[in-house]
Amino acid sequence: MIASVGKYHKFSIVLVLLSAFVYYYFGYPLVRTDLVILISLYGIAFASFFGLIKLEKHNFLFLAGIAIVFRLIFLGSIPNLSQDFYRFIWDGRLLLQGWNPYLYLPNDLMASGSVPIQESQALFDGMGSLNASHYTNYTPINQLCFVLAAIVSPKSITGAVIVLRLILILADIGTLYFGRKLLKNLGLPVNNIWLFILNPLVIIELVGNLHFEGLMIFFLVWSLYLLQKGLWKWAAVILALSVSVKLLPFIFLPILFQWFTKRKITEIHKTSFSILRKNLGKLIVFYAIVFAIVIGLFLPFISEKFISNYQETIGLYFQNFEFNASLYYIARWIGYQIVGWNTIATIGKITPIVVFVSVLIISFFRDNTDFKKTVTALLFGLSIYFFTTTTMHPWYFTTLLVLSVFTNYRFTVVWSFMFVLSYTAYQKEGYGEILELVALEYIAVYGFLLYEIISLQRKKLQIQAS
Repeated sequence: MIASVGKYHKFSIVLVLLSAFVYYYFGYPLVRTDLVILISLYGIAFASFFGLIKLEKHNFLFLAGIAIVFRLIFLGSIPNLSQDFYRFIWDGRLLLQGWNPYLYLPNDLMASGSVPIQESQALFDGMGSLNASHYTNYTPINQLCFVLAAIVSPKSITGAVIVLRLILILADIGTLYFGRKLLKNLGLPVNNIWLFILNPLVIIELVGNLHFEGLMIFFLVWSLYLLQKGLWKWAAVILALSVSVKLLPFIFLPILFQWFTKRKITEIHKTSFSILRKNLGKLIVFYAIVFAIVIGLFLPFISEKFISNYQETIGLYFQNFEFNASLYYIARWIGYQIVGWNTIATIGKITPIVVFVSVLIISFFRDNTDFKKTVTALLFGLSIYFFTTTTMHPWYFTTLLVLSVFTNYRFTVVWSFMFVLSYTAYQKEGYGEILELVALEYIAVYGFLLYEIISLQRKKLQIQAS
């Protein structure tokens, strides 16, 4: 037994060194069009990820330590798989000079020669023509982080990157802390948290490529922990902060209905009126706190032009952009067969309605009366949105991955690996998705999800029969 433990320990060190090399390569020498190297290294990172969890899953300090070290490897690197951070720095420096970043297009400012920030040309060139031609859609807490980077490093892109990266590393540490506590409270294995914290997709996309889903997820997990503890007013405050990083958690609000009322909509008549009124009152106050804080954080920026620009940007996301989509690509193909052109403008208007109706059905008619069932409902509500969206970047998915940690579903882990195929769109000959690989990605995801649903249903029937 002692020899076995020693052997595992030595092999764990090998896996740590392999992972560290992969993250170093992703952070520094890698060129995203070197697809063979990228996919190979990603595969090594995932094999090491599974090996480390298997061998050291009960060694909390060891895994927590290496999770932080893996992230610190990226500290001084400039993201090479995403250009978004240039716009982050641009917005932050613009805001620091007293300019509302929601009101100005980078293209217009550069053309007028009136950009009031340092390194404007480098930032403009870095963000790319697509980003520079659209108004910013980054929310107030995002903008606060960007301003902090501008204050600390107003003249150095690398310095600003380090500040932003430290924020995201701290956010992941917070997710580890509250995620572990929530797992304990739910009676689930605390080792589940490593499926998120050590996942290569999370490390590369959130810390490596500076996507602020990491901060949103920290606030979301903290809010869920507080809600499960019964501290629902504080949970509303923290959820509002999550929404103020990314708007995505708005989708969860209806799903919390049963957690507050403890009844499905079809069972409301079985609850006494006084109890129902009290519980609905709590839910309304919860919603009011969330909306009040979000609106309050937007208030310093609000103007008629801001509203117009923000609506335009959100509309473009649903009706113009398309990447690594699932059911949308099938609908688009059907559209081509019927009318002969890309029907994204029409589909982009329909899919939000489909998602909204689906979320309402999950919210009111599925049994979400205990907290585990509520989190599972959050998982499937968000899954429907991601399965129908026109644009599915890898970092969007990380919210779904963290929710799955608190459920019995693991199709998200499969998806986190299959996402590497989406990078094949960035080829040396130019941008172009390989739809066969997109199909392979989603066949694996849907196939494993179907397998899990069938398996969990069988277990449920066996338990009922016994």
